[in-house]
Amino acid sequence: MRSHTAEPSLAPPGSSAPEPPHHKPGFGHGHPATAGGRALQRLADHVNTRALVLLRATVGIVFLGFGLLKLFPSASPAEQLAVDAATKMTLGLVPETVLLLSLAALETAIGIGLIAGGRLLRPTLVAFFLHMGGVFSTLLLLPDAMWQPHSPAPTMEGQYVVKNVVLVAVCLVVAADAWGSGSRSSRRPDRTDRTTSD
Repeated sequence: MRSHTAEPSLAPPGSSAPEPPHHKPGFGHGHPATAGGRALQRLADHVNTRALVLLRATVGIVFLGFGLLKLFPSASPAEQLAVDAATKMTLGLVPETVLLLSLAALETAIGIGLIAGGRLLRPTLVAFFLHMGGVFSTLLLLPDAMWQPHSPAPTMEGQYVVKNVVLVAVCLVVAADAWGSGSRSSRRPDRTDRTTSD
C-alpha cells in the first residue's frame, strides 16, 4: 500500500515567490505607539538633514562662550592654564595680558565662524585645527599640571584638555564635508568638458 504525501507546489520559473502577508504597523499595539514611532522618525529625519549644521553650531557656541569668558579677568577657570602654555610657546616674549586677549579673540572668532558657516567656514576650520594643536601641546609643555605624579592618569586640567578630542572629531566631520563638497564641485566642470569634447 503506497502512501501519498502532499508535496509543496513550486512557483513556475520566472515568477516571483508569493510574499508573506504584510502586517499593518501598529496593528494590535494601539495608536499611541504608532504615533510615537512616527514622531521619533520625523525627529530622526529632521536631525539627519541638519546634522552638520547642528555639529558646527554647537561647537561654535562652545568656542564663543569660552572666548567671551576670557575677556573678563578671572572669569574663565582655564585662563591661567592657557596663559602659562602660551607663555612657554612664545618664550615669555609676549605679555600675559596680550596673550589672554589674543586667545579670547581667536576663540571668539572661531566660534562666530563655525556658527555663521558659509565662506567663513574654511578659514575658521584652519584656525580651529591650529588652535587645537596649541591646546594639546600643553600636555607636553606643562606636564606637572597635566599629569598626576607617578601616574599616567591626567589631572583635572589634563582631562579638560584631553576631552577636546571630541571637538576635533566633530570638526573633522565638518571639514570633510566642507572640503569634500568643494573638491566635488571643482571636478564637475572637468567631467562635463570631457563628455562634451568626446
